[in-house]
Formats: sequence, C-alpha cells, structure tokens
Amino acid sequence: MAAFHLLLLSLLCCTLLVSRCHGACAEVDSDTEAVAGRGFKLGCISCKRRSEVEGSATVEWYFRPKGEADFVRIYTYNEDGPTIENEHFIDRVDWNGSKRSNDIQDASIYLLNVTFNDTGTYRCFFNRILSYENYEYSTVVSKVVHLSVVAKATRGTASIVSEVMMYVSIIGLQVWLLIEMIYCYRKIAAAGEEALREAANAEYLAIASESKDNCAGVQVGE
Repeated sequence: MAAFHLLLLSLLCCTLLVSRCHGACAEVDSDTEAVAGRGFKLGCISCKRRSEVEGSATVEWYFRPKGEADFVRIYTYNEDGPTIENEHFIDRVDWNGSKRSNDIQDASIYLLNVTFNDTGTYRCFFNRILSYENYEYSTVVSKVVHLSVVAKATRGTASIVSEVMMYVSIIGLQVWLLIEMIYCYRKIAAAGEEALREAANAEYLAIASESKDNCAGVQVGE
C-alpha cells in the first residue's frame, strides 16, 4: 500500500509540474457546433515556442460559407485594435483573445446571435514577428474551424464518454477508499486483540507469581 501511495504522489507531483511549465498557453481546439440564436466562441490559439523571445502578432480571420469556394476576410486585429471587414458580421463579432499585449497567442473571437448562415469554414492567421538580438523572424500560422449551426444543442459522443469515465473514476475511488478503510479497521482490530491478549497474559503471570509468593510465605510460617 505504501508503494501505491508513493506512486500516486509522484504522479500528482508530475502533473503539477507539467501544469506549471505549460500553464501559460495550451493549444486547445475550438468547439465546432453552435446553436442558432446564441453566442459562440471561435477558438484560435497559437503558442509561441520560446517564451523568452519577444514577439508581436497581428490576426486575420477568414470565412468560407458552406457551399462556397472562396474565403472572405471578416475580421482583423492589430496594435490599433479590431476591425470588422464584412458587413454580415457587423456588430456581431467581439475580440475574445489576448488582451493588453501585442504578443498575441490567443486570437479567439466571439460570435453574437449565431445564424444558420454562419455555417461554414473559418480560418485564422497569426502573422507573428519574433525579435532576436540582431534580426527579426516572421512566421505565419493558420488554424481552421469547421462550424456547424444547429437549432438545439446536442451532446456529442466525446461528452458522453467523458461523463461516463468521470462516474467510473468516482466509483472506483470510492471502492478503493472502502477497501482501505476495511484494511485499516482489520489491522487496528488485530492490533487491539493482540494488545488485549498480551495484557491478559501479563495479568495472569502477575497473579500466578503473587499466588506463588503467598504459598511460599505460608509454608515458611508453618
């Protein structure tokens, strides 16, 4: 049991170390199903590989409606702020990415009042400049989101599986705790019984010794 506990502690420490090392930025994929009439976050994250290198970035979002062949630019974000580039998205897009920094790593945007016409493919581009001591290096990173719009929210298979796994983990943990409690109870009970036997034996020996001494005294007296 001690080895098992040590393994669990080691795994927990490793998890904490990983989360501390990579907690600043994680490239999480965007959701891909929006509900008509609600808001929706289009996620787009590109982590800078070397945090010690200074950098700056501008962002461009493009949209290709379902059934169309070409992309149209709908949104840009740079040091001057956001600009909505397409009339279909006027007053319907809010910046939901990195704030108070030109070193943009999260370029997510939030769509307001989603409609079925928003179904299609979205692509965001990071135009990033990394500033080294003697030169600058330009990179372009793109992310793609295939968005579908539904009338009512549905639960995906991944969501159902993750919920089932969560319940299985909880039940497994409870069973493990129950086994631990039973083991500890039996160990304590066994130790208590052993202590009672030792106390009884000690008391018996003390009484026997006292009786022997009394008998010896009576014989001497006679």
